[in-house]
Amino acid sequence: MRWIHAAGRGLLVLVVVMTGYFASGVHADEGAGSGRGPLTLATAGDLTGYLGPLLEGWNRTHPDEKVTLVELPDSADETRAQMITDLREGNGDDGGRFDLLNIDVSWTSEFAAHGWIRPLPRDRFPLDTFLQPVVDTATYDGQLYAVPYVTNAGLLLYRKDILAKEGVDPPRTWAELEQQAKTIAPKYGLDGYAGQFLPYEGLTVNAAEAVYSAGGSILGDEGERVTVDSTAAREGIDFLSRGVREGWIPKRALTYKEEESKQAFQDGRLLFLRNWPYAYVAASAKGSPVAGKVGAVPLPGPGGPGMSVLGGSNLAVSTHARHPDSAARLITYLTSERVQRQVLTRGALPPVRADVYEDPELVREFPYLPTLRESVLRAAPRPKSPRYDQVSLVVQAVVRDAMSGRETPEAAVRRLARELDAVAR
Repeated sequence: MRWIHAAGRGLLVLVVVMTGYFASGVHADEGAGSGRGPLTLATAGDLTGYLGPLLEGWNRTHPDEKVTLVELPDSADETRAQMITDLREGNGDDGGRFDLLNIDVSWTSEFAAHGWIRPLPRDRFPLDTFLQPVVDTATYDGQLYAVPYVTNAGLLLYRKDILAKEGVDPPRTWAELEQQAKTIAPKYGLDGYAGQFLPYEGLTVNAAEAVYSAGGSILGDEGERVTVDSTAAREGIDFLSRGVREGWIPKRALTYKEEESKQAFQDGRLLFLRNWPYAYVAASAKGSPVAGKVGAVPLPGPGGPGMSVLGGSNLAVSTHARHPDSAARLITYLTSERVQRQVLTRGALPPVRADVYEDPELVREFPYLPTLRESVLRAAPRPKSPRYDQVSLVVQAVVRDAMSGRETPEAAVRRLARELDAVAR
């Protein structure tokens, strides 16, 4: 699936079937089909075109396990719907169309809880080579149900030329961000700060980051317990609401998704922007009005660096996969060091392997990598729940009302707790 941003289109939903190995743990007689053979990989629009060449390389060296790529819609909701339809209907003589699914990290719990994807043996995959927070996105109820493929974390982009003129460092705390957005941005005719505040998945991410950064949480126990009614959650929602109320978050930002917010920054209309790394790449590219003027730091929090929500996608094997051993072999291939480098250099997607972030050559080409690594290591998954889609809709609606001034942060958090409790039951 495509969540360059989280995922920017924030994620990358792939249904993949490739390299790897499934020896013990996932057996050929569990479900449909034999252990090895042809596979189907489904993905939500490969916008950069990097995946085809990777699969061609696999197909040349694995002629009996060739992968067919199925590209689903760019829309995350449409991709999820088509995957679920295939997983639900994949119980006929031929099984479903898809063998391996590269799912948005927020879908792992839902797909696992419904029995649509297979549990995987941890010792069959190089999980110890990954940035460790990403592994948590692939588990449910203590069991590995997917393998991380690409990751993502939010960054604070800023106009380094303007802060240099003012003689100030980029903000590390909310107070510093507010002060600079209030006092410096107007001097240069800019809006202060924006994120993704339209009611959609991006608002859920921004709200969760604010709550997490303040030390709070939204759900616990795999979605069975609501934990959002806390001082930390009120502080996080107040940070976002106060920004709109005081004007350092412009009201127009309430209509921003990833692309709109990226464009506002790239056009030179924003001092600060919360977005995924792809926005840094686009704003720094040749021809961008702000090329050479962009910096990136971890998201700020109340007393220092805050927390991002993890984006990206995980590779999961369908319960009805025809050739689960080949599916696992493909996962191993796609998470190998060589392929993970190409995920970054060809696909502009953040890899999950830790060693890629420490390669001096890649850091020269992608100077935001050390900051992204720091952000990923401090990041956390979105609230885990088998009903994540409902959880996200509740968060979007309540936080939107708070940011629009229709509810106080205190009332919004109480309402959020009530409505999430109803979803959890």
